[in-house]
Amino acid sequence: MIVAVLILGTAGAGYLYYQHLNNNIKKDELNLGEKQAAKPKPNAAGQTPLNILLIGSDSRNTPENLKLGGHKESVGAPELADVQMLLHLSADRSNMSVVSMPRDTMLPIPKCVDGEDGDKVYEARSMAMTNESLGRGGPGCTVATWDQLTGIHIDHFMKIDFAGVVSMADAIGGVPVCVRKNVHSLTSDGKGSGLKLTRGTHPVKGKQALQWLRTRYGFEDGTDLARAHAQHMYMNSMVRELRDNATLGSPNKLRKLAEEATESITVDHGLGTVTKLYDLANELRKVPADRITMTTMPTVPWSLNENRVVPKPGDADQLFEMVREDLSLDGKASKRKAAETSKDPAAADDRIAVAVRNGTGVNGQAPTPQRATAVAGVLQGKGFALAQVDTQNTPLAKTSITFPSADLEGDAQAVAKALGLPLTSVRKSTDASGVTLTVGGDWRTGDAYPASAAKEGSKAPESSRPLNGGDTGACMKIQDGFTF
Repeated sequence: MIVAVLILGTAGAGYLYYQHLNNNIKKDELNLGEKQAAKPKPNAAGQTPLNILLIGSDSRNTPENLKLGGHKESVGAPELADVQMLLHLSADRSNMSVVSMPRDTMLPIPKCVDGEDGDKVYEARSMAMTNESLGRGGPGCTVATWDQLTGIHIDHFMKIDFAGVVSMADAIGGVPVCVRKNVHSLTSDGKGSGLKLTRGTHPVKGKQALQWLRTRYGFEDGTDLARAHAQHMYMNSMVRELRDNATLGSPNKLRKLAEEATESITVDHGLGTVTKLYDLANELRKVPADRITMTTMPTVPWSLNENRVVPKPGDADQLFEMVREDLSLDGKASKRKAAETSKDPAAADDRIAVAVRNGTGVNGQAPTPQRATAVAGVLQGKGFALAQVDTQNTPLAKTSITFPSADLEGDAQAVAKALGLPLTSVRKSTDASGVTLTVGGDWRTGDAYPASAAKEGSKAPESSRPLNGGDTGACMKIQDGFTF
């Protein structure tokens, strides 16, 4: 959304003003983790998808942010990533997907290293609220957490705080939102965003826009899932508003928009100039509103605390796999390049050495005991006599086969074919010393690799609450007890 604003704000700017805007933009490291997911392969036209993590910070560390909510005691506290949305732009630029993660999701957080000399180390945590990742060195740790969970290569991030949301909403002139009944987000003990609207559609801006984006009490069932749904409605409406009012009235308004946008964001170094943001915005604008699909990661209550959630097995896996494989969430086909059979001939099955690792301990679940042993046994039964267990524990959402050099690609693909794994699960990696099979969270039990629900023509699971960007009739349901 921010880059769409920048398109409007920088058109025709002179060199000195351009440099001024560049100096406004704050930058930080992209990934503070130890590993990154593999980059996706190009499609038939040579294009690759783009994955951008949008982060909303709850920081109260400036007077502007403190005035908008929170307590003085919050000043100086580590930032929390209270809004996290993964934006996926398809390789052929025909569609866009957005996946939100509720802030109270419990996840393993990887080891993150901050500082030019790596002098600040945040050790891995076996289970923590996902919003805590931002305070472990910055946005790069939130990126690393998503990377570890989803196996999706993230190209860029953008972070914005409370004050940035308010100032940009003011510059735009208001975003239309709708409520089915009168609503006042305020509990008897003073909790809630304070949002107060009468039934119908209203253009919200400034502090009221922030209230809308933060409202939990008063929307639907009063959970973070309801808040995410309201945020999706706002973003879809904002996109339509920007496209319908591309001139925004006057050059002065355009300049104000550019100022607010560039002062409000922190990005990775790969997006650190107006030119790069402008180019990205042009790519995003290629997608029509009715090919944008907003979703929320499907969740279930955490077994140790019903007020926290974890990714829902099956449905969350399907959603992430669809993004990984560049499948549109609305079920319409896109131009994708099928995985190619290697030109490197495979050795005889009984001559292929395979290291099998147990990576099933993901999404808040403990690893399946002896899983590597079981799958190594399956391979041995299929004639791969040299299959052996590798005791290294590498949590991975999706089962994969890695190989270190081109002369082992054919061998790796032979293992995939024997197990019924798609060729897209086979990739080259310098981390592998030989053909390595990591059994992921998508294959916790059974001898046969489970068929995936993520395939061409499939849609996002209903539990992800998909919302189409062209839906102008979307209107929030109001929670009982919060009407007036």
